[in-house]
This record gives sequence, structure tokens and C-alpha cells, in this order.
Amino acid sequence: MSTPDNIFPVFDQLLQRKDKEELLQQKAKVVWMTGLSGSGKTTIAKVVERKLHDNGFVTQLLDGDNIRAGIGNNLTFAADDRKENIRRISEVSKLFLNCGIVCINSFVSPTNEIRQQILDIIGKENVLMVYINTPLEECEKRDVKGLYAKARKGEIPNFTGISAPFDVPNDPYLDVPTVGKSVEESADIILETLLPLITFEGEK
Repeated sequence: MSTPDNIFPVFDQLLQRKDKEELLQQKAKVVWMTGLSGSGKTTIAKVVERKLHDNGFVTQLLDGDNIRAGIGNNLTFAADDRKENIRRISEVSKLFLNCGIVCINSFVSPTNEIRQQILDIIGKENVLMVYINTPLEECEKRDVKGLYAKARKGEIPNFTGISAPFDVPNDPYLDVPTVGKSVEESADIILETLLPLITFEGEK
């Protein structure tokens, strides 16, 4: 039995990404920040989003708080659930991408296998993978919630960097070392690379 060329013909009737980009006068992109807990991902992501907003770009920031409270609220931090969490986030990000929106994601995304899953779902050409490069010892110093101390005592299982692995990204689009840099400086490094990728025909 042959498979139809298009089993979801409704997709052909929907407005396309280019239509949304033209309306918004911007090019869509998924900016995916990976790094250890406490590396500064979400803080940097918030600054990037604010600066983009101030320059007229339509954005959406996704992080552990708004994902784990909603579409991921039935998942644990075990390996299989982490993969499923990233799968869901990737699919949501793809929807924002197809709406012409710049989606800024802040997730540990700890292994190269998981990061490849992200690229496979969204498309490598659509993702700016950013490694927020902060050493473990620095993350522990910044740990105001005491999560690393609890993890080292065995009170938090499957904690990335302590009892669960973190792979340094094989080939990130952008590597942002944060030690010795302000949040603004780290955000500006990302924006310098990102802005040419999302500017619509040089009009913004």
C-alpha cells in the first residue's frame, strides 16, 4: 500500500512562515542557550529579549519555569523525561518559528545527544545554538538557592554536573564565556551574531 505524498493536506492551506515574517518584518530564529544550572542562561536570555523588544522584534522566551509549570509538568528529571521535555520544547519552538517569531530558549540541554535532537526537530539552519560557558566551580559560587550543595549531599538526584552528565557542546554556533563579563556584555556578544540573521531585508 503506497503512502500519499501529503497525508496532512491542511498544512498546504495554512499561511506560511514567509508570510508571517513579511508581516512582522523580521526573520524567525530559535536561539537555544545551553549551559549548567547557574551559568547565567536565563538572566542573559532576558537581557537579549529586552534589547530585541526595544528594537521592534517580536520574541518569546522559554525557560524551565514556564515550561515545567505547563507542558512539562508531568515530567521528572530522569534521562528519558529530560529527552521528552526537550522534544516538547523543540516542537513548541518550531511553532513559534513558523509564526515568524524569534524564540529564545534557556535550558540546560545537558548532552550532545539531546542537542542533536533539538537540531533534528527544528532544523539546524533555524537554530542558533549558544553555549553559555561558565565553569562548574563558578556556577557553584553563584548558587544562591543552594542546589549544588544539596546535590552534593545526595538530596537532589540526577542533578546535572554532579550526579548527571553535562557534555561540553561539540560544535555550538556560538561560545560565550561568562567569567569576567557582565550580563550585558554576554548578551551583546549574542546580539552581534543574531541581529544580522533576523533583520528583514535590512529594514530594522
